[in-house]
Amino acid sequence: FYDEAEARKYTQNSRVVEIQSQMSERAVELLGLPEDRPCLLLDVGCGSGLSGDYISEEGHYWIGMDISPAMLDVAVEREVEGDLLLADVGHGIPFRPGMFDGCISISAVQWLCNADKKSHSPPKRLYKFFSTLYTALARGSRAVLQLYPENSEQLELITAQAMRAGFTGGMVVDYPNSAKAKKFFLCLFVGTSGTLPKGLGTECASEELHQAKFTNERTRFRNVKGKSVKKSRDWILEKKERRRRQGKEVRADTKYTGRKRRPRF
Repeated sequence: FYDEAEARKYTQNSRVVEIQSQMSERAVELLGLPEDRPCLLLDVGCGSGLSGDYISEEGHYWIGMDISPAMLDVAVEREVEGDLLLADVGHGIPFRPGMFDGCISISAVQWLCNADKKSHSPPKRLYKFFSTLYTALARGSRAVLQLYPENSEQLELITAQAMRAGFTGGMVVDYPNSAKAKKFFLCLFVGTSGTLPKGLGTECASEELHQAKFTNERTRFRNVKGKSVKKSRDWILEKKERRRRQGKEVRADTKYTGRKRRPRF
């Protein structure tokens, strides 16, 4: 949680404001909203309302949810145009079915992967979030969630729970070859299988490699770096780690794990 001093500092940092504005612009663009009417959007992890400012500038209405009282206090001080709700999205989205024409989230969803309390189960919290979000969105709408995943396992966990909740879509990666500019946007469709937008800076022929996609088929999520070669050491370690997360008994990893045996005489 941010305290009030940190929340104000965050909002007054021109670099942060600029980045937040750019990501909000890109997220709203990926929503593919109709141009002939204003829409009602949900802003998950709205913070001090920086992303909401862009939504308002575009002529849309919004409701913001955030877990930090200090950040919402700053949003109230700034007199943002959206309505604000203090809530933990890991407990679900408390709005009536089909209420929103779209949802954006900037740098928030990855926090659901953390277990801050003993009672917190990341897969359960993610599923609760995605299943209630799916219900709150109008059919044919989209959710665009910008996130900073720690690793490919987090991406796999997040996308798996989104699929389970009924979404289709996939990961749009902007500037995949840049360490600084690279951005992940989970672009989700409600009730329809739309065409996944192309990531910025992926004009090369191999752009498909950088975009993880999923449909209603329950195929294993391929991480952004590509699949580990079957039976390789990495593949074996990933498989063992998945089994540990499922609570199964797995032999300890050693220097011999995945090592090829010599042929017998």
